[in-house]
Amino acid sequence: MNLNKVFLLGRLTADPISRTTPSGQQVATFSIATNRVWYDKVSGKKEDVQFHNIVVWGKQADVAQRFLTKGGVVFIEGRLQTRAWDDKAGQKRRTTEIIAESLQLGPRPMGMGQPAGAAGMGEQRTGGGFAPQEPALPELPTVELGEGSAHDFPAPEEGINPNDLNF
Repeated sequence: MNLNKVFLLGRLTADPISRTTPSGQQVATFSIATNRVWYDKVSGKKEDVQFHNIVVWGKQADVAQRFLTKGGVVFIEGRLQTRAWDDKAGQKRRTTEIIAESLQLGPRPMGMGQPAGAAGMGEQRTGGGFAPQEPALPELPTVELGEGSAHDFPAPEEGINPNDLNF
């Protein structure tokens, strides 16, 4: 029994490139970055970033072209495929890529109409990947309750009166 299955969750390193084959089949290619973080007893936190070439065919290629942009999150399910060719200098070349069988778009930015990776996503480029920044939350006012204020609220044993509810 054999199995060739890949699952990747990462961020696009550039916008997808789309083209049509001579037979009319649409194909899109793009690269995503994934990272792995671990802790070493000697030097502490370590991080490794890997880059993966993705190939998407058919209607999913159209979806990738229309909705994926640099920095956007995508989940890929597919298989590994290695191609070999001779370059212009006659050198043997090989590449391994992921042939996507399905893709899922990641979360959209705050303005739902914007494509993934558009302005407002709150990301900052760091040494080899994208690090999401926490969105700035509005400061909540502080409410001071005096010592005698507990008598303003009904005691738990009094229950809730349905007529006091706003809905």
